Amino acid sequence: MFTAEGKEDPYPALAELRRIAPVYYHEKLDTYFLTRFADCQQVLSDASCLTPDLTWCETELPHWREHPAAVFFYSSLLRANGTDHVRLRRLVADRFSARRVAVLAERIETTTAALLDRFADATRDGGAADFQELVGYPLPVAVVGDLIGVPHTDQDRFHHYGQDASRLLEPVRTDEDWKRADEAVTALRGYFAQLVALRRRRPADDLVSALLAVREADDGRLAESELLDMLLLVFVAGFETTTSLLGLTVHALLSHPGQLALLREDPALVPNGVEESLRWDTPVRMTERIATRPLTVGGVAIPQGGNITTVLAAAGRDPARHPDPDAFDVLRPDIRVLSFSAGAHYCLGAALARLEGAAVVRQLLTRFPRLAHARRPVRRDSISLRAFTRLPLVTSG
Repeated sequence: MFTAEGKEDPYPALAELRRIAPVYYHEKLDTYFLTRFADCQQVLSDASCLTPDLTWCETELPHWREHPAAVFFYSSLLRANGTDHVRLRRLVADRFSARRVAVLAERIETTTAALLDRFADATRDGGAADFQELVGYPLPVAVVGDLIGVPHTDQDRFHHYGQDASRLLEPVRTDEDWKRADEAVTALRGYFAQLVALRRRRPADDLVSALLAVREADDGRLAESELLDMLLLVFVAGFETTTSLLGLTVHALLSHPGQLALLREDPALVPNGVEESLRWDTPVRMTERIATRPLTVGGVAIPQGGNITTVLAAAGRDPARHPDPDAFDVLRPDIRVLSFSAGAHYCLGAALARLEGAAVVRQLLTRFPRLAHARRPVRRDSISLRAFTRLPLVTSG
């Protein structure tokens, strides 16, 4: 996973690791790598397995206070545990309810159509266009921007910041990663502080105004810094992984023309096709937990305080859960994925991401019957995320 070959195609190595040591302790990294679906699900669903948070930073990341990105990341909903996590999650859960997602569905469809108009214009003369630039990035930014309350005129500026802030997800961070993440977090916090000030004067039906109402009730549920960090997290988490999902799904379908044909013949299969893409090539390759008590996983004893890495990319291709796991099959029954985690930290935006994926695939099938790869896509340089920085396509393939 940590080599150039592994970043391009980690699955053969992960399958071999699952075969010989499905619960593998890496001494240098001091973590237990889990590669079976059941083991990953067990740990992610276990309330005693915590995410690394500010308490963890005190011993494992001694200079964390010097990094605005670390202060944000390790105190955010994504890394909070226990009562703090419950408190923060309740503040935003309503914005991701089935009712709210249904309201956003029409906006997703119309935004997708408008972005595909641009894509059609860019490929009209038979040339290639970058799907990620024209659709994969701007659609999730527009959707999460609307949810938060970011004016449409401001949304284009966020792509660069989101990518840089997400360097925090890397298991091994360079000085350059920290520099980029710190700068992005500082810039985004500054922007959201201005947006909060605007909504104090002119409230709207958006997440900023909803959180402001909680904050100004002054009942201790939300500090000012937490308000800004919540907006920052919803933005970064809301667009970065969905952008990856869109590119990976389109790439998987174009790489399997027989499966693409099945979706053209029966568009009702599209949601299952998106789910199969999440299983076959998941956007988030791994996530971390810390055991707060001794536990046994897959017959292996993990001590209290043990670091655990659930390799979601391997879990999706576990033959014990999904037979013939390396086959991409949009007809596959009973697909189960851990792409959005499990347990207390299950992703609030999972339904929204799936909705965006289905909208893009359905409209691509209808509008571009000859859609094809133009040349080899360019993968993002990341250990934790599977994503494309460029996905060149033609509509006359």
